[in-house]
Amino acid sequence: MVTLNGESLTLEQVAAVARGGEEVEIDAQAARRMRASRGQVERMAEGETPVYAVNTGVGYLAETRISAGELEQLQENVVRSHACGVGDPLPREVVRAMMLIRANVLAKGLSGIRPVVARRLCSLLNHGVTPVVPSRGSVGASGDLAPLAHMALVLLGEGEAEFQGQRMEGAKALEAAGITPLSLRAKEGISLVNGTQAMLGMGALALLDIEDLCEMADVACALSTDALRGTPRAFDRRIHEARPHPGQLASARLLERLLEGSEIRESHRTCRHVQDAYSLRCAPQVHGAVRDAAAEARRIFSIELNSATDNPLVFDGEILSGGNFHGQPLALALDGLAVALCSLAGISERRIDRMVNPMLNEGLPAFLAQHPGLESGLMMWQVAAAALVAELRVLATPASPGSITTSGNKEDFVSMGMTSALKLWEGVKMARMVLAIEMMAASQAIEFLRPLRTSPALEAFLARLRGHAPVQEKDRPASEAIGGVSRWLAGWRGIAKPWEGAQVEKT
Repeated sequence: MVTLNGESLTLEQVAAVARGGEEVEIDAQAARRMRASRGQVERMAEGETPVYAVNTGVGYLAETRISAGELEQLQENVVRSHACGVGDPLPREVVRAMMLIRANVLAKGLSGIRPVVARRLCSLLNHGVTPVVPSRGSVGASGDLAPLAHMALVLLGEGEAEFQGQRMEGAKALEAAGITPLSLRAKEGISLVNGTQAMLGMGALALLDIEDLCEMADVACALSTDALRGTPRAFDRRIHEARPHPGQLASARLLERLLEGSEIRESHRTCRHVQDAYSLRCAPQVHGAVRDAAAEARRIFSIELNSATDNPLVFDGEILSGGNFHGQPLALALDGLAVALCSLAGISERRIDRMVNPMLNEGLPAFLAQHPGLESGLMMWQVAAAALVAELRVLATPASPGSITTSGNKEDFVSMGMTSALKLWEGVKMARMVLAIEMMAASQAIEFLRPLRTSPALEAFLARLRGHAPVQEKDRPASEAIGGVSRWLAGWRGIAKPWEGAQVEKT
């Protein structure tokens, strides 16, 4: 059970709920804070002072006063009018992350809504009701207005939802799950749609995957280093302690550990080869920089998970209108991760080329074919990796500088953070496929060095890898194997890692 209090939600808990189905509840003390701020909203809603989105219109229409009898209608109108997203639906896990983070933000007690609203989001999560949320339509200005509105529609018994594998009307999904639709009161509609939770939900899950990709890249590089009979001397801790970036140190330590006890290494220790190419020798510096970019994004995302991002906010007798919904901190971090991801995949593709290219592959067969010429071997594997990296370069183009004025020029500078998140989500899948190709190519190359064996840790990993992609003894289509290995790597945190002493591998 994940208990939400608006203060302590972690990225790992987001994944546990979004991907693992962990149940959720609202902390009792958080509920008391919510009731206290709700009381302030109700008192102000009855007064004469204009309060944004409580007794006024929203956006450009903020100067329009709403009568007391229309306050509840205003909130439902906000949700309905803002639900104008388009395009394919967001993945189920992203919508679940979005609902979880939104419930946690409301639990801070600064939104002025009833506890039942946050608890109803928890009910959707716990009963497996997932709103159908179109992926396009947010500019990250007043947060992710359109995606959050589609989420909120289902709370009203409207819109569409997925339940038990079936897509249906929101009202039918609630009825099937035994959940009562909500009637919104003053301020509750605007509190549901103002915020950064769509881009943050997608970004949080992508970040966890990128952290895994950093470790995968080190494993792939270690395999390639032995396959190319490179030297691990460039991973010596003394080199990296002289330039102690945390990510670089971590990558170098793992690479050293992965190659300990390699027979392949011992077989060429006295060769006259002095230095390897950058894609091997500088891997800790490149992989480590990506690790550091991910660490900075983790810092930013962790703050945002527990931040009040709607507008206005309720403080000690005052309701203050501000701009915490603006997605710029996330947009910049998401764009930075996309650039970093391109580096991780790009250096991997260079190692793939070195293994298959007969001008570079240190005496291995051309394109790692059993019968070069008659067979093309892994020639096209490198082409596929190059195509993926080329597309990753496009996805690495930042979205955050591309502000487009909206809402009658009231929202005159927007973050485009959701666009950044969507690009990153696609990039993660592509980078994982590049690393899958590198691991498979290295596995093939190492077979040509038998009977020599790589390190015990890498041999144990190769045994698992070959369960998904056997060594290629003749030309055959590779798409299915590359896809299978990529899907296997997507469960990286559940894969037993011999270098960590893990014992059990999840299926």
